[in-house]
Amino acid sequence: MQKEIIKNVITNSDAETRKVAHWFISKFKFKKGMIIGLIGDLGSGKTAFTKGIAEGMRLKGLVTSPSFNILNIYQRGGKKLFHFDLYRLNSIEELENIGYEEYFYNKGITVIEWADKCMDILTEDCYLIYFKYQGEKRREITICRK
Repeated sequence: MQKEIIKNVITNSDAETRKVAHWFISKFKFKKGMIIGLIGDLGSGKTAFTKGIAEGMRLKGLVTSPSFNILNIYQRGGKKLFHFDLYRLNSIEELENIGYEEYFYNKGITVIEWADKCMDILTEDCYLIYFKYQGEKRREITICRK
C-alpha cells in the first residue's frame, strides 16, 4: 500500500528542521496517543525534529537522543512527550520487555527514532517522517501517513 505524502521539504539547518516540526505539530493538533515514527540515517535530523516537536508543545528543557536509555520522557502540566530511540535495539522483544504499550497510544505523544525497527507494531493512523542526509547541513524531510 502506498503511503500518503503530506509534505516534502528541504532544510538547510537544525533551526529549519525544528521549524518544520513546529509546522507539523501545529497543523495536526496532536492528541494524546499519537505516534510519530522517524526514519533516517545517523545525523539526518531526527533528534532536531524531536526538539522542534517539544518546542511546539511548549515543553521546556533539553531534548537529547535517548540512545543509551531507549526512552526519555518530557512533561509539563498535562503534556507528555515520550521519546524513544531504537538505534541500539536488536529485536522487537526488547521493546516489549521495557513495556512500550504503557507509553504508546495513550498518555501522551510518542516520537520514535529508528521507527523502521518496529513497523509491525505501529498502527495505520501513525505518521512516518523520512529524513535523507543531502550534505553537511542539507536534509530532505518527507512527512507521510503510514
